[in-house]
Amino acid sequence: MSYDDPWYDALASGWGESPRAAGAPSARCEQDTAAAADVYLEIQRSAAFQEVRGRYRRFVVPGVVIFFAWYLAYVVTATTAPGLMARPVAGAVNLGMLAGLGQFLTTFVLTWAYVRHARLRRDRAALQLRWDTQELARGRGGAS
Repeated sequence: MSYDDPWYDALASGWGESPRAAGAPSARCEQDTAAAADVYLEIQRSAAFQEVRGRYRRFVVPGVVIFFAWYLAYVVTATTAPGLMARPVAGAVNLGMLAGLGQFLTTFVLTWAYVRHARLRRDRAALQLRWDTQELARGRGGAS
């Protein structure tokens, strides 16, 4: 069985596949590879792809910076101001415990926000890019 899907991971080939797919390249296979590479470069340069990547970066970069700053602030405060972190809030619960639980809460909230952002702002456009890529690859002989 041969996988001609452009999304197939070529690095994992050779697991019970035909000799052509397992590493015996033919002239046709090399042409297909070159055609697929041209398709991917064309898609990468497209405005739609740049928009999807831009949306991804506009969400992820600030999210990572804010979360890392919050984590670093927690660690630095815990090591430099143990008296502040030991300040009781309610019974045996102190400020350090609340900040530590806040780290977990922040992780879950950030994960939820990322999934929501991807679903609402990127998934549909990325899926359309995938279909466009496959159609272009089929049209140029990159996939059957």
